[in-house]
Amino acid sequence: MQSQAIGGSMQQRNFEMIETNGVTLRVVVEGNGPLIILLHGWPQSWHLWRHQIEPLVAAGYCVAVPDQRGYGGSSSPHEVSEYTILKLTADVDGIRKALGFDTFKLIGHDWGCIVAWNTALLYESTCTAVMGLSVPFWRVGNATINPKGFDDKFWYIRHFQNEHADDELNADVERSLRILSHGLGADSPPGTWMEQLSYPSSKGLLDVLPEPEVLPPWISSEDFEYHVDQFKINGFRGPTNWYRNLHNLNSMTPQLEGKRFSQPAAFVAGTDDDVLLYDINWRDWFVEGFEDLRFLELVDGAAHWLQVEKPHETTALILRFLEEVS
Repeated sequence: MQSQAIGGSMQQRNFEMIETNGVTLRVVVEGNGPLIILLHGWPQSWHLWRHQIEPLVAAGYCVAVPDQRGYGGSSSPHEVSEYTILKLTADVDGIRKALGFDTFKLIGHDWGCIVAWNTALLYESTCTAVMGLSVPFWRVGNATINPKGFDDKFWYIRHFQNEHADDELNADVERSLRILSHGLGADSPPGTWMEQLSYPSSKGLLDVLPEPEVLPPWISSEDFEYHVDQFKINGFRGPTNWYRNLHNLNSMTPQLEGKRFSQPAAFVAGTDDDVLLYDINWRDWFVEGFEDLRFLELVDGAAHWLQVEKPHETTALILRFLEEVS
């Protein structure tokens, strides 16, 4: 176990280096009680959940927050094949096993939400409840990479299939994260992220998003510096490799086609989250996938980075869900 001071507050975090599935995952592990695993998405790290850890520990849980493979202090394999949905979900249950728990509850955000949904379906016997933030559950595949009518338009998921996209983002990590944080954040006008579709496919991601003059109000300079430092460890290749496996997600999990969630579940997103614009009719089909959907809530004034844009509201909804299913 390692202890490390984080950010300007010099707050101590307890990290464990967990060996599972051929990789080493750096995991914040704090508290005692039933196990809750929190999964970040792209391009983040465990640090996205910094406002939620103490309240969950105080509520009586053991909280495990990994840098997922490819991120921060965890292993970052070079090969694209190391980031399939089967390996990402096995990592999550591997954390449970390494910490000595029989079961766990799972909460994911962004790509971590995709992993959480699939983990819940693949590991029904150990994952007893699942909550998603920002990304509704849908079966993704080639239609996500090359949506109909997007042929001549810039689309970041298709752009990430080209490994040169990593070079663009790695050239100036601080600038990349500043632009990406703003592009999907509540401080940018709604629709900013989707403006990428007004540019030709020949552009780069940083060409199609505005560059803010200052940091968003929901992140301090110390926290942003830590965020940048975490990405300087491994760069963007591992994180974007997740996108390079989207084409085989469905084919690797044919047993999940049409499968409904049997566990208690919940979903929360920001009212201004552009990801919800990927399918404006998502509510029509989303609820049909659950046997026990406890609630679906949209947080006013939040965009994609719920945990840091509206930390109190988001934490309250997480605690509400956990109280209902405990």
